[in-house]
Amino acid sequence: MKPSGIGGAAVMEGVMMKNKDQYAIAVRKPNNEIVIEKKTHKDFSEKVKLFKLPIFRGMLAFVDSLVISMKALSFSSSFLEEEEELEEAKKKEKKAEKKNKKKRRSDKKLSDLAAEEMSATDDTKSISETVQKEKKEQEEDSNVLLMIAAVFVSLILSISLFMVLPVLVSNLLAGFITSHFWLSLLEGFIRLTIFIGYILLATRMPEIKRLFMYHGAEHKTINCLENGIELTVENVKWQSKLHKRCGTSFMLLVMLISVAVFIFLPPMELVMKVLSRVLLVPFIAGISYEFIRLAGKSDNKVVNILSKPGLWMQGFTTKEPDDSMIEVAIQSVETVFDWRSFLETAATDEKVVVKGRKTKQKPSPASFEKVSKKRYEKIDGKKQGQMTAAEIRIAGPKDKDEEDDDILRALDKYLDVGDDTQEIIR
Repeated sequence: MKPSGIGGAAVMEGVMMKNKDQYAIAVRKPNNEIVIEKKTHKDFSEKVKLFKLPIFRGMLAFVDSLVISMKALSFSSSFLEEEEELEEAKKKEKKAEKKNKKKRRSDKKLSDLAAEEMSATDDTKSISETVQKEKKEQEEDSNVLLMIAAVFVSLILSISLFMVLPVLVSNLLAGFITSHFWLSLLEGFIRLTIFIGYILLATRMPEIKRLFMYHGAEHKTINCLENGIELTVENVKWQSKLHKRCGTSFMLLVMLISVAVFIFLPPMELVMKVLSRVLLVPFIAGISYEFIRLAGKSDNKVVNILSKPGLWMQGFTTKEPDDSMIEVAIQSVETVFDWRSFLETAATDEKVVVKGRKTKQKPSPASFEKVSKKRYEKIDGKKQGQMTAAEIRIAGPKDKDEEDDDILRALDKYLDVGDDTQEIIR
């Protein structure tokens, strides 16, 4: 498997795919149309060289993923609001039509009726277009502030739920558990329980189930690409819905690494303990990112074993998608990534590796036949006297011992020929 460098995320009724500085959000609208938005996102690593170093780049990547995910979710959710607005507009149109029918005169011409209907639809279209333009302008003005606020709130909620709450709960049992090691281990167990319970509760919501189906479509599409297979709906649907570079694996790894890190911290008061957990979150996220990055590029047995818990957790956050969801994921990839060129390059690299590798090849059937014929003639020449004697003995009457001797000699000859031919193959 060759890593493509593509990352992604599921959104409401769609998929976001990111390649380097570009990302695309493909969403299926209620009318079955697929809408795609392509944007550019540059992080601070170009301005601040510190964020290019290991662990530090993971801290930045964690924040960047939150920002892009929030933008993608807000874009996809806008179509759900649009659906509600369209339904309300249809209801208003029906009410207006009923009123107009009552006021219409019986002697009105059909042409006038058609003209009125066309003008009414044009008016509603122009109204909806102006409303959408005004809405987009307002969203663009407040987009930056909303993203900052959304990322800040999501960080506070996630840190409070998964980092601070386990400390507070475990501290209630500090009077019964005096050992710092066992208390830290209990804190980690509570943290894992909260995280897994949160995921399991989320899977019960119908909207989240569909989100997890799009998550599966995202993974399947990337797996199809990295396995060197052409991106079609039929090819993608048979791929695995699990991937080692997944956000679910990243979050679970954060929980597991935090257990190991917090155990080595010295005993401290509750306030300092909570503060230490909060301050160490970026460091733990950086370590987790480095492992996920390594796992995505390596097929090492140890790395694969350590990736198993994250893949197991993805069984809850990814579901089997339908064909329409896979189609959305493919279009999202095609917007930011030339997968055809990627597959051609991967195939060329594979040919170069095969040519450079020293492999034992069998000779062609024609050459093998010539060499074998010479070898057989040589063998027959060496043992011609034995063969002649054997033929004379076979022609006459034989007893049981002579028959056994003939069989043994024939086997010896066969085995000698077999050894010689094996040398030719080598």
